[in-house]
Amino acid sequence: MRMSECLFQRYRHHVLAAVQGLLPDVPEETLARIEVTPTRDPSHGDMATNAALLLAKAARRKPADIAADLVAALAGVEGVAKVAAAGPGFVNITLSPAVLRSVLPQVLAVGEAYGNSQAGQGVRTNVEYVSANPTGPMHVGHCRGAVVGDALANLLAKAGFDVTKEFYINDAGTQVKALAWATYWRYLQALGTTLSEEEFAALTPNGLQYKGEYLIPVAEALVAEFGGKLAEDGARPAPEKTWLETVRGFAVAHMIAAIKEDLAALGVHHDVFTSEAQVLRDGIVEAAIDRLEKQGLLYEGVLEPPKGKLPDDWEEREQLLFRSTQFGDDVDRPLKKSDGTNTYFANDIGYHADKAGRGAQVMIDIWGADHGGYVKRMKAAVRAVTNDTVPLEVVLCQIVHILRDGQPVKMSKRAGTFVTLRDLIDEVGKDAVRFTMLTRKSDAQMEFDLDLVVAQQRDNPVFYVQYAHARCRSVLRAAQEDGAYGATTPEALAPVALDALSSDAEMALIRRIAEWPRLVEAAAHAREPHRIAFYLAELAGDFHSLWNRGRDDTTLRFLQPDAPEASKARLALVAATATVIRSGLAVMGVEPVEEMR
Repeated sequence: MRMSECLFQRYRHHVLAAVQGLLPDVPEETLARIEVTPTRDPSHGDMATNAALLLAKAARRKPADIAADLVAALAGVEGVAKVAAAGPGFVNITLSPAVLRSVLPQVLAVGEAYGNSQAGQGVRTNVEYVSANPTGPMHVGHCRGAVVGDALANLLAKAGFDVTKEFYINDAGTQVKALAWATYWRYLQALGTTLSEEEFAALTPNGLQYKGEYLIPVAEALVAEFGGKLAEDGARPAPEKTWLETVRGFAVAHMIAAIKEDLAALGVHHDVFTSEAQVLRDGIVEAAIDRLEKQGLLYEGVLEPPKGKLPDDWEEREQLLFRSTQFGDDVDRPLKKSDGTNTYFANDIGYHADKAGRGAQVMIDIWGADHGGYVKRMKAAVRAVTNDTVPLEVVLCQIVHILRDGQPVKMSKRAGTFVTLRDLIDEVGKDAVRFTMLTRKSDAQMEFDLDLVVAQQRDNPVFYVQYAHARCRSVLRAAQEDGAYGATTPEALAPVALDALSSDAEMALIRRIAEWPRLVEAAAHAREPHRIAFYLAELAGDFHSLWNRGRDDTTLRFLQPDAPEASKARLALVAATATVIRSGLAVMGVEPVEEMR
């Protein structure tokens, strides 16, 4: 993977060298917490460090005194134009324009690899997301987790983690059995059954739970494959339910194929699909339970009634319990149901043990916010089953409300009870869906306004960022067609002199470009891909600001026939801006546009 130097990391090394020169016995854990970050106000400088504040306790000195020493030590560092103490223990650093401009040739040299780093150190990281029950089409409830998980996986890969994208197929529970019954009903319909829906529902364990039209083609495929062999008297249920497993497997296979198609339309492709049913067949769950038992972490016990349940409404009985409270959970958790079968929790323990056994060093699960209460027990189980060697992290995604004209969008007829993911993609396009889903932190509720995401206006971040890239490309095309400025390829622009870039607007744009590698690392470590969308909106804002200033100040226009060398410098800035926008959009899984139509 091609790498790019992070300007902030370069000057962090200078800060650490200064610290170790002043205080050679500073503990490593303290050094690790020292940061060099962009200043909140550009008028205060380009960078700030918290070193003096962090060192005060260990050095038994006032932060202001340490800051003064750091100012003196950093003043002679190459590229530092100004350094000053600020506030209680902070030091602000202003870089020379030449150092800032030096970022542009680097961007042009490595292209979209700008921002790639080795921060992840090749740690094998399993990101599991979507993992929907294979009982129907993907709906908008799955969409946010799919986008967040996919963008996070891309972000981690860019930051140097060894990433596996995984989908866990929940194909062993009661919902899949309900799918089999519903598919069989559609199969009988295709054969011309005389049974009413109510009559058939009475034959099933829990009625007909899935009534969407999406099962009709699955039933037709069943008829094409088996004819009437799975029914009796032409179009009535067979007396023995041996057909149920056949229908279940057939329906799940078709649903998974449909889910993959929907995800592909969203630009989501997983590396691994793991079947819950296969995990059970392979004995992985029982092996994990045996491991916990050998560790003395299982016992037969009676649980207290759950919160909100009165003792009279709670059946006290002995269950096989996992000592999850030893690992930070609120209560111990059952692994077996009253009928002796595994709880979902037991199966999930086996699945996560399997992921660890396949080499995952970090596991990240993307869940809906309604699973928030499940986090503590699952983290406890993973700690136990991996002997505290493989951390589990959970990213929660809140629900998304789809609006049109300010009103909730009604359900999809094809799905029966919900708006499908494909409906949403067909309405506004894959890129608008992906970008918009990342304009809020995942655990914040979101309203997806169908009117806004297709509007060509400043308030629409999708349009605003894409328009910035299109403007960059239009400038480069115009220069190429003019012929007076030479080639506009990155290779041709990388060595041009950049001294002409000196206005506040130009330097602000360069500073933003310089932040990209640090932003990638910070967002990856925080597991927050939405930071990419925020950054791109700020980068686009800086570029549009420069563009608009050129309308009033002709000396800031990108192409000036009477100043070809200055124009080449500005073309290098434009090309670098477009490159960083593409680099960020690639993480988000969004295609850049060449021109706005």
